[in-house]
Amino acid sequence: MTYVVTENCIRCKFMDCVEVCPVDCFYAGENFLVINPDECIDCGVCEPECPAEAIFPDSDDRATAWAELNASYSTKWPNITRKGTPPADSEEWKDKPDKAGLLSPEPHKG
Repeated sequence: MTYVVTENCIRCKFMDCVEVCPVDCFYAGENFLVINPDECIDCGVCEPECPAEAIFPDSDDRATAWAELNASYSTKWPNITRKGTPPADSEEWKDKPDKAGLLSPEPHKG
């Protein structure tokens, strides 16, 4: 089993989860984070740290559609090991639904 970052992270990208990950399995896009399923050790410490409640185990139905996307982008985007500065409007996007179309395929810059 692994953990999966889902739609709620889009445009929020708080990165609290990155700080607690013992194996540094997070990868950063321009406005979204993903978890590399081959590196995740299923410890679960990231899940309660996410202010946007965007992280779920891959066995959860809410994660199913996002598991492949996490696996794919984790091989394209840079690894992130420290919490950065979230977008200025992250709080405004935190609870908004239907953000999938806003996901940027671009890697994190910075």
